[in-house]
Amino acid sequence: MPDRTPPPSPRKGLRTIALFEAAKGAVVLVAGFGLLGAIGRHPAEFARRLVEHLHLNPAHHYPEIFITAMSQLDNPRLTLLAALALVYASVRFIEAYGLWRERLWAEWFAVLSGAVYVPAEIYELIRGITGLRVTILAVNLAVVGFLAWAMTNGRRPAAALPSA
Repeated sequence: MPDRTPPPSPRKGLRTIALFEAAKGAVVLVAGFGLLGAIGRHPAEFARRLVEHLHLNPAHHYPEIFITAMSQLDNPRLTLLAALALVYASVRFIEAYGLWRERLWAEWFAVLSGAVYVPAEIYELIRGITGLRVTILAVNLAVVGFLAWAMTNGRRPAAALPSA
């Protein structure tokens, strides 16, 4: 007798990815507000104080890159970056909403927006393998793969299952 159990529901996975996308949007939104806070001030000084507040060593590689990049920004560029952060965060929040509500358009959008990063992530791995780069690629591939599975297999109606 054939197994007539329905396929597993992708609901938990979709909601987990929705929370992840919302978290990414929130982080970028906070960064955008930080950029707005730097407008009218000296961006390099703002960056230096932020690095110190986070208890990072300003002489280390990444904090130094951040401080240097901020020192090269003027108010119009800060405004543009803050606006781009708002747009990016809005897209992530809309995607998260759609995934949470199990909307097919959101799944398609998430697959496409996740897959677009894969070539760059592979290029970064070719430049040098690090644990962080491998993890980012693996997580991205897992999310894209799960969403592709959910779109193709996760919603077969019970009538489409083989009959006895």
